[in-house]
Amino acid sequence: MADKQHLYLVDGSAYIFRAYHRLPPLTNPEGTPVGAVYGYTTILWKLADDLDKADGPTHLAVILDKSSHSFRNDLYDQYKANRPPPPEDLRPQFPLIRDATRAFSLPCIEEEGFEADDLIASYARAAQRQGWDVTIVSSDKDLMQLVGEENGARIDMLDTMKDARIYIPEVEEKFGVGPELVGDVLALMGDSVDNIPGIYGIGPKTATKLIAENGSLAAALDAASEMKTSKLKERLLEGRDMAMLSRQLVELKSDCELPVPLEDMKLSGIPAEPLADFLRLHGFNSLLKRLGAGTGSPSRTTNLNPAKAEHAGEAASASGNAQELPEWPAVDRSAYECVQTMERLEHWIARAFAAREVAVDTETSALDSMQADLVGISLALGPNDACYIPLAHGGSDMFAEKPEQVELEAALAALKPLLESDAVLKVGQNIKYDLTVLARHGITVAPIDDTMVMSFAMDAGRSEDGIGGGHGMDELAERHLGHTTMKFKDVCGAGKKAIPFGEVPLDKATEYAAEDADVTWRLHRIMRHRLPGEGATRIYQRVDRPLISVIAGMEREGIKVDRAALAKLSERFATEIARIEGEVHQLAGQEFTIGSPKQLGDILFDKLGYKGGRKGKSGQYSTDQAILEKLSGEGAEIADKVLEWRQLSKLKSTYTDALQAAIKPNTGRVHTSYSLVGAQTGRLSSTDPNLQNIPIRTEIGREIRKAFVPEEGNVLLAADYSQIELRLAAHMADVPALKEAFANGEDIHARTAQEMYGEVTRDTRAAAKTINFAILYGISRWGLAGRLKVEPDEAQAMIDRYFQRFPGIQRYIAETLESVRAKGYSETLFGRKTWFPRINSKNQAERQGSERAAINAPIQGTCADIIKRAMARMMPALAEAGLPNVRMLLQVHDELVFELPEGDVDAASKVIRAVMEGAAAPSVSISVPLGVEIGHGASWDAAH
Repeated sequence: MADKQHLYLVDGSAYIFRAYHRLPPLTNPEGTPVGAVYGYTTILWKLADDLDKADGPTHLAVILDKSSHSFRNDLYDQYKANRPPPPEDLRPQFPLIRDATRAFSLPCIEEEGFEADDLIASYARAAQRQGWDVTIVSSDKDLMQLVGEENGARIDMLDTMKDARIYIPEVEEKFGVGPELVGDVLALMGDSVDNIPGIYGIGPKTATKLIAENGSLAAALDAASEMKTSKLKERLLEGRDMAMLSRQLVELKSDCELPVPLEDMKLSGIPAEPLADFLRLHGFNSLLKRLGAGTGSPSRTTNLNPAKAEHAGEAASASGNAQELPEWPAVDRSAYECVQTMERLEHWIARAFAAREVAVDTETSALDSMQADLVGISLALGPNDACYIPLAHGGSDMFAEKPEQVELEAALAALKPLLESDAVLKVGQNIKYDLTVLARHGITVAPIDDTMVMSFAMDAGRSEDGIGGGHGMDELAERHLGHTTMKFKDVCGAGKKAIPFGEVPLDKATEYAAEDADVTWRLHRIMRHRLPGEGATRIYQRVDRPLISVIAGMEREGIKVDRAALAKLSERFATEIARIEGEVHQLAGQEFTIGSPKQLGDILFDKLGYKGGRKGKSGQYSTDQAILEKLSGEGAEIADKVLEWRQLSKLKSTYTDALQAAIKPNTGRVHTSYSLVGAQTGRLSSTDPNLQNIPIRTEIGREIRKAFVPEEGNVLLAADYSQIELRLAAHMADVPALKEAFANGEDIHARTAQEMYGEVTRDTRAAAKTINFAILYGISRWGLAGRLKVEPDEAQAMIDRYFQRFPGIQRYIAETLESVRAKGYSETLFGRKTWFPRINSKNQAERQGSERAAINAPIQGTCADIIKRAMARMMPALAEAGLPNVRMLLQVHDELVFELPEGDVDAASKVIRAVMEGAAAPSVSISVPLGVEIGHGASWDAAH
């Protein structure tokens, strides 16, 4: 246990309502409502786990409101008068929530006549007087009055909704004044939630300005008489009494008697049995299994403050959270070393070899890894044990003075054995970028770990609820380390005054660059402890991690495009766009800017009088795709033309123009950038340029694909999984009819048409194809009606008939939704989790959107996992088959694109097919064959 005592005070009252609104109504075996109880229990459990993995408390208590009446109601009878009574189904849950707290063997403190905030204030001040640090687990603005430090004892807050620490800077950012003046600002502005009157007409900005300028509420009120005549002066003079009353109401009472002594809040672990009894009593079986007490005695003890791991590098146990991370010092940028001599560089390299693990980060002249110059490299071996190695610093002018630094080639020659050593793990944050930069200098970095990808493996989708967030370094550092990193603009500036990183003075460059490596090292220790405990080791180690270097290699390969062909297409599109524009203006009876939603909306709904126009908050009509398609279906020719104009304009700007600009002068090829964390389900996303949204089935899309060509003497080969989502659905939902059809090589859409309509015609097959895919995406009756152009009742009948013919699909959907509602996430066959924090939202649109995504996520995510496994195995398999000249260039949805000598096509096709068809094995056995279609030709289009 740490020498210094650290008390955590949990604002339990806030958790109750958060839990109530997050979950649907639930009842226990006795029929008592327990939705809020269940939610409160899971939130408290998550807090315990989070504190378990961070700088855990030595003492902890949960503080609750005893009743709705306090001494403030005696001061002002309208205090909180506007608050509605608790919902009927929440009232019987209040005592059960207290039982839940005690089931964790935690103090549950409440006192008649005082609010939870007053008890929190009293305990916080009492602990601070004894020299303890205090963290208040709440985001309540009233409690921000307590934040600060006295005699070395600090009070801060932890907002678990945002996973963010709140200290003096955060309070100042929110209120514009320090914590000691928060009460004065609140008194002036009032609070409609608690019905604190304040002074009418004075909002947060004015209140902050007055208090900041005058130094206190009393001084601001006294200064009113000297102000020029104005409405504000009148309000201040007339509202003085209300402001002073409000100051009393917002003042936290910090001298309450303490019902439970501070010493009794000491944590020594949470016995599992009381918690198991509570979970059994209320039928919380999923939580009971999580505790490990499903059928008998608990198998583990939850400990909020376990013993610290003796060594920083000690591996996490199978339980994932059985060990606490070491106590790290705060980030200290002054501790970093700027390595300017070969002697010091060799010293760091020797230490990294001995440590067997090093965090690595590169600094470059630009964001484009294919063209950026290497400016420096940073290394980290532990907290604050980091360095920066400048390699190309100094002004760009040939006469500019260069600082002392190791010569680039000499430094890279010295680093190469370390970065390529199998005995040393290299850790990066988005290390794919660094792999490409260093590969261009002849260094193949391996083995690797990536903290960004690790975070994604555990937290994909959590950001919607504020529990998780993005996976960039800044977000991860804030979330997991409570640390705000230096920003690039802090050292290089922004806008026209920005300078290249190579011109940043070495002291600032060292602070910025070495911090990146230091933070990455720390994040890696946290992530690798979390992976096994959260069941993410398998997906990270077997699917995502092996792919990082593969993707980096594909990005470096790039693909050739025919600039002349693209230029001709751009010219053709420009002519077509101009023609369509003229036709639209003729139909409108006037010229206008077609790309302006406002002008287009006015033409469609005001001038031409089409029905169905909807104005948004901005006051202008919506003219999105759905609106235009609806008008088109009703016979509005102008809507057809606008849709055509939009498609051609997008294709021209996004592809035919952009692809020409994207050709790298040093390679003559286009190099897209793939993100391993861009799509929530695990699919790769493509940017700069995006090659995954080129239309597949349209003639225009085919024209664009014709511009993707091989080098002379080679061909392009495309290998595409055939109907993989339907195949996986047949397996995962266990649908015998569909499994049989795939096993026999039948046309699956024809089989569905036969099952549903009793005959196979062009129309029934087309409808069956639409239904097959739409239902896997959780489509509604109205959505299907729109796609098939039928009435909603008819669409519902089709859905019902589909479920009658394939009951396994309906069962799969129901079981998937039930599981996601209970756990908060879906899982692929390989264990990838996708979180859906709004799956139980009371907002119908949010809930239904999450439900649709949750139905498809296990299938689409499994598809992504399979093709990733195929990609990771592909190049070794081709090399083993004696095919070193086959290069994998692109991954687009379920398709892989290769460039190879024409004479290698037959041999390569066999290897590629075998790898793709067997990609799931041996981790997952699939009861439906994975079909792969392969073609080749002189362009990407010809390969289909």
